[in-house]
Formats: sequence, C-alpha cells, structure tokens
Amino acid sequence: MGLKLRLDSVPDPVPRKSTCQDGELMDLFEYQAKALFAKHDVPTTPGRVADTAEEAEQIAQEIGKSVVVKAQVKVGGRGKAGGVKLADNPADAKAHAEDILGLDIKGHVVKKLLVAEASDIKEEYYISFLLDRANRNYLAMCSVEGGMEIEEVAKNSPDRLARINIDPTEGVDEAKAREIAAAGHLPEEVLDSAAKTIAKLYEVFVKEDTTLVEVNPLVRTPDDQILALDGKVTLDENAEFRQESIAEFADAGSTDPLELKAKENDLNYVKLDGEVGIIGNGAGLVMSTLDVVAYAGEKHKGVKPANFLDIGGGASAEVMAAGLDVILGDDQVKSVFVNVFGGITACDAVANGIVKALEILGDEATKPLVVRLDGNNVEEGRRILEEANHPIVTQSATMDEGADKAAELAAK
Repeated sequence: MGLKLRLDSVPDPVPRKSTCQDGELMDLFEYQAKALFAKHDVPTTPGRVADTAEEAEQIAQEIGKSVVVKAQVKVGGRGKAGGVKLADNPADAKAHAEDILGLDIKGHVVKKLLVAEASDIKEEYYISFLLDRANRNYLAMCSVEGGMEIEEVAKNSPDRLARINIDPTEGVDEAKAREIAAAGHLPEEVLDSAAKTIAKLYEVFVKEDTTLVEVNPLVRTPDDQILALDGKVTLDENAEFRQESIAEFADAGSTDPLELKAKENDLNYVKLDGEVGIIGNGAGLVMSTLDVVAYAGEKHKGVKPANFLDIGGGASAEVMAAGLDVILGDDQVKSVFVNVFGGITACDAVANGIVKALEILGDEATKPLVVRLDGNNVEEGRRILEEANHPIVTQSATMDEGADKAAELAAK
C-alpha cells in the first residue's frame, strides 16, 4: 500500500448519541480525547487547540511541519463537510482556519480547531472499547479496514471486523491486546507495537470511567509506529465523584441554556421538541407521562411533550419552583402537566410546594398548569390546591385526564 497523508478524521463514526442530561454520558471533543490519551501514554500526533485563525497560524509555526486543521465538533463527517484541511505552512493554516471557524457541520457550529502535525500513513486500522450493556460486559472491536465508516465495514466485510468480549475482571494486558489485533487481521509485523497501544487505550477506557473509547484511524507509519490519529471518548458522568476532570470537559457553550439552568439546580431535565411541559416524581412515572401526553396530543393539533423533568422524591417548594422556572422559560411550552404520585413525600407536601412555588414565581407563572395528584394523603393535597384557587391551576383526577387537558390547553 502506498504512502498517503491523512486529511480527514473518521467520516461517520458509529452513532452513539448521548440522550441523557444530568449525571449520565458526556461525549468529548477530539482534542479532549487526545488529552486523555496523552495522560496514559497513548502515542498520537502533537497539536494544540485554537479559537482563532491567528492562533492556528501560531501553532502551525511552532510545529514547524505540515499540519492538519480540524474542526472540533461532536459529530462525524467533518472531512466531507470541509472541516478538515491540510496546511503546508502557517499561512495556509490561517487561511483554512478562517474557512472552518463558524462552519455549520450537521447543525454544529465550529468554535474551536485542533491544529495537529500531519502524518505519513502506510495503513489505517480501527479499534474501540465499549460498554456492552445488553451482555453486561465489555466489548473490543478491531479491524484492519480503518479510516472508513465502521458501519460499512460491518455491512460489507463483516469477517474483517473482530468483536472480542472482554471480562472486566481480567481486563486487557498486552497478550490480550495482541489477540484482539490479530483477530482484526492487523499484519503480523505490527502486532506487538499495536498491542502496546491497544493495551494503553484499554487503560483509558477503564481508568477514566468511559463507556466508549474509539480510534479511527489507528495508523501505521512508514517506520511501523502505531499512532492514534483520531479519538472519540464518551465519559460516564455517574463517576464524577471520583473523576474530578469530568467537570473540566463540560461544553457549556453548546449546551442548551435551559439544561444548564436545570443542572445548576440539580434537576434531571432533558429538553424535547414539544409544547407540553412535564414535571413528575420518579423517572418511570415521567416516562409514562411523556407517552400519555404524546398520545393525547394526537387529537389536539399534534402537540407533544416539551421535556423530561424528574424532581425526585423531595418535591419541596424550592425544587418545584426551580422546575417550573426552567419549564416556563421554554418559549415553546404552552401548558404544563404536573403528574405526582405521593409516596415518601405525601401529596399534601407536594401541593404546598406547588402553591409556594407559584408564590415564588409570581408574575412569571402565566402558562396553564394541570396538576394530577395521587397516592399518600391525596385528599389533603387536592384540598390545599382547591383552597389556593390559583387562576392558572386546573386539577385532574387521573393521568389520562390530566394529559388530555394539558394537551388541549397547549393546542389553544
């Protein structure tokens, strides 16, 4: 295979979108993934991050060789979209940076660039470690067919993509890593060097509490070095208590402002594209409420749920006020459905929380609020809301009735 310069990162990695907000999964930018790689001595190409074209020019000048200017967005297809360019000199790096900054790649606007030393490449491979939730295990995937969409390899050359189950209690040492590389059909002459890099990538996977570590391409240079030329890492935010660096990787600039406000108030909130705001206590109840509202909305101009918001067991006035403040701040929301089943926190406490929350919000609470209470001390809770007689509050006896009423009000 002839030598070539790698100009693009992985075209379209296997889609693994993080759908959960607070305390679950966090995808990293490539430059952040490479920072973790460097921490664990995974060999890669030197480079730095630039926010401006002038910074890109300066980094290229300091590297003193040909560089690749790469858009930093959490989506594949950067090369195809013009977000990855080879620069032979600092002036070219600046010009390419000017073109790439502000570029919209699949809805992601480029605000940062990685300027990295370009590499001569003899061959390209693929390697990843991921959490196999279905089998409650770890999975390694390896292929000699790197540098292309892994979905295409799996579809067109399934025999070239090795899938190796990893016992978490045994892990991956260099012997196991060599087995993985051999199963992926990497050439015999690079198995030992590839094994060293693969073992270090597994170290990243485990020690950094990730659910995914992916390198595409893992490259072989003309002198048989093995380099991680690109990197995709997903962190498990549930491990934040022992991984202080997780907070440093948060990308506040691309996070929805409402989700940021919810996170600041320790609310489990995910914004959706709908008109009916949802508040419930318990993830299962909230998920059921989303389904019921979506079904009810079909006969009310097709309105849909606007969010997932679980206030947990402690529905205090402050928590309820924080939740309502986030939801009412969404311009798309036309009505709010509060669906609470009283358990440890009884319905009267929830009702008092709603009343006090509306007092706290004052004139900001203008959108209709449908409340369904059930469970522990429900009669007292309903009485409290009736006596408060707030003009925007409507009570419903059942979840179906509440969802239908909230959808109806949103449609108006």
